[in-house]
Amino acid sequence: SSSSSVQTILTMATIGDFDPLNSTVPATKIEVTVSCRNLLDMDTFSKSDPVQFGRTEVIDNTLNPDFVRKFVLDFFFEEKQNLRFDVYNVDTRSSNMSKHDFLGQMFCTLGEIIGSTGSRLERTLSGIPGKKCGTIIFTAEELSNCRDIVTMQLCANKLDKKDFFGKSDPFLVFYRSNEDGTFTICHKTEVVKNNLNPVWQPFTIPVRALCNGDYDRTVKVDVYDWDRDGSHDFIGEFTTSYREFSKGQSQFNVYEVLNPKKKGRKKKYVNSGTVSTRNPSQPTSLHYMSPYQMNAYAMALKAVGEIIQDYDSDKLFPAYGFGAKLPPDGKISHAFPMNFNSENPNCVGIEGVLEAYFQSLRTVQLYGPTNFAPVINQVARCAADVTDGSQYFVLLMITDGVISDMVQTKEAVVNAAALPMSIIIVGVGPAEFDAMEELDGDVVRVSSKGRVAERDIVQFVPFRDYIDRQGNQVLSMARLAKDVLAEIPEQLLGYMKTRNIIPQPRDLLALLPCLPTAYEPP
Repeated sequence: SSSSSVQTILTMATIGDFDPLNSTVPATKIEVTVSCRNLLDMDTFSKSDPVQFGRTEVIDNTLNPDFVRKFVLDFFFEEKQNLRFDVYNVDTRSSNMSKHDFLGQMFCTLGEIIGSTGSRLERTLSGIPGKKCGTIIFTAEELSNCRDIVTMQLCANKLDKKDFFGKSDPFLVFYRSNEDGTFTICHKTEVVKNNLNPVWQPFTIPVRALCNGDYDRTVKVDVYDWDRDGSHDFIGEFTTSYREFSKGQSQFNVYEVLNPKKKGRKKKYVNSGTVSTRNPSQPTSLHYMSPYQMNAYAMALKAVGEIIQDYDSDKLFPAYGFGAKLPPDGKISHAFPMNFNSENPNCVGIEGVLEAYFQSLRTVQLYGPTNFAPVINQVARCAADVTDGSQYFVLLMITDGVISDMVQTKEAVVNAAALPMSIIIVGVGPAEFDAMEELDGDVVRVSSKGRVAERDIVQFVPFRDYIDRQGNQVLSMARLAKDVLAEIPEQLLGYMKTRNIIPQPRDLLALLPCLPTAYEPP
């Protein structure tokens, strides 16, 4: 075959009456990294191309994949949490796993991974009689509460030439260090073809992924020359830290790329090139209030709000924040009025909402966990009071993609589907939005505890898909609004039809004065 891939799928089993996904006990967030070694080679003419399930990441032609994507799980010390890992070799785009080659599986508990020396567990894959399926390796680490992100751009100069018939095709691999001296992969750049002085595209990464909130933790960067057959040539490496990366707003950091083998056997060896990085040109927070342009939250709010406000008679909009410590006592809230008036959370117009948003950023401390259900339930209670068709509620939620209460949120969405309301979710930032896609019922209707939502009421889009490449904010906002609002009329009509609510004649007559009856010359 000309191309192929391996997908690793994680399913969590339950023991007895315990269901960790439905537990309300506070849990520790654990990040699990997965690698495989010596996988079965199911392809005749090429190695397997490992990829994580539900992701587009593909590692070409290797039987020893180190997956960039992590599994984030809730850990409960007092409970047994069974895990099963299945490995597949995928040669088609079918979502039906029975159509792909099964490479092996492994069972363990989350406690076994965490309790292993250095929280590193290596086990043999099994499931194919008479075959050695290779091994699977897990490393686990408790996640910090750091929610910062960093944007950086790197370039290199005079890298070693590795290809006989051309220049190198370099790419970078980032690793964060572990306590036992090992490293965990956390990011890969794109490949720049045929260039010894490459400039890679800017990328944005959560600081938590890079160093788990420890600014002085060692970050190792490997430089490789990409080869089609997967046997990428090692050019060299350098080490740094997030604090070093972020030094000085306009300062260049220059790192020597060193190849230990070449350094050991060549007396005159200096380096295999250099890599430079300029500190991000803008502050790391997605909520940063720039004097020159709106942040992504404000753009999404303004884009959607300025259209839907035309259909609201009083132009009063209740606005809530979720995930913050509030003054004066630092109490964590998941549904606080952004104008800090619990008796009247309404803001006048979308401009009033924006004003309240910016004011709240100056007042509260952003804090996890990020729970969606309280805000959804807050709006649902309002919608439940007016089910005669005279009002329809649209909840706009803007999020960085982190969600801590998926089970409760699914239940809230299922309940809300029976009410006159729709939910728009706009994802901002660089995160993978797998959880948000799960809430969007376009493909599979959201369900909870055996109940399926009677309507699809959630529309999710990642804001980054709508950013104009030339930096035109107006165009970005117009594209976003068009897509996220496209489903609202159908969702509104769906509710009205299922309730046999017929538009009143006065509502139709109110439009007549706006319609031209005859042509009159100026």
